[in-house]
Amino acid sequence: MNDGEDVELERLKAKKIKELLSPRKEGPSGVIHADSESFRELLEKETRPVLVDFWAEWCAPCRMLAPIIEGLAKKYSGRVVFAKLNVDENPGVAAQYGIMAIPTLILFVGGVEVDRIVGLVPEKRIEAMIEGKLKEGS
Repeated sequence: MNDGEDVELERLKAKKIKELLSPRKEGPSGVIHADSESFRELLEKETRPVLVDFWAEWCAPCRMLAPIIEGLAKKYSGRVVFAKLNVDENPGVAAQYGIMAIPTLILFVGGVEVDRIVGLVPEKRIEAMIEGKLKEGS
């Protein structure tokens, strides 16, 4: 490799690292990966309902819930915002909302908690919570 190729490679690596570390990185499923700052901004600015999945990497039920959340994010795209917040990386937010067990799903409307589910539940239970709030809002 010559110096020009080294510089370009370093530029591309830096760009990719920045993308990967972005706190509000939206995955291919449309689920936002939030941190404490982007979470606060999301709740302040978003007018649609926001469903937040409080989770941790080591949590097996959280990993089992992930594909359900991704599927619902696709199904409700444009009507509901889906976000994931890692409680190990954001303990202040977890404490603020009294997260005592994970997974915990909290549905926010206008930045205010309107419903909560604790634990791994069937997709239909989550969908019923979402549909109930969407019908109230129409």
